[in-house]
Amino acid sequence: MEARVSLVTLGVSDLERARAFYEALGWKTGAAPGDDVAFFQAGGMVVALWGREQLAEDSGMEDGGGWGGVTLAHNVRSPAEVDAVLAEAERAGATIARPGARTFWGGYSGVFVDPDGHPWEVAHNPHWTLREDGSVALSEG
Repeated sequence: MEARVSLVTLGVSDLERARAFYEALGWKTGAAPGDDVAFFQAGGMVVALWGREQLAEDSGMEDGGGWGGVTLAHNVRSPAEVDAVLAEAERAGATIARPGARTFWGGYSGVFVDPDGHPWEVAHNPHWTLREDGSVALSEG
């Protein structure tokens, strides 16, 4: 198996609300309003929104309704951009779980939580390379 992620699917309780939230962040989907899934191109991968019940059934999982032990991340080019993205997410309807601040690992990050409870870390990591296209490369050491 190649070391890469192609698609992340977020289980949502209200697809219309979730889609509106991500569209308010500027994400674009080609899905029709009545479609039961919304796909968004996210750099070199895809993020999908799909009903939580359907996703659990399709994945062969029991849905306990709690946090699934996964946090998504969006890396940016500066601490100021962390704060700007957190403010944009809050205006779109997110809850700020952790405001932007210096981190123990030498960067700067904060966390917003989307309307379905999916946490997103917004981070500036001076130890990684953020390419022009938004892809991240671990620094070689």
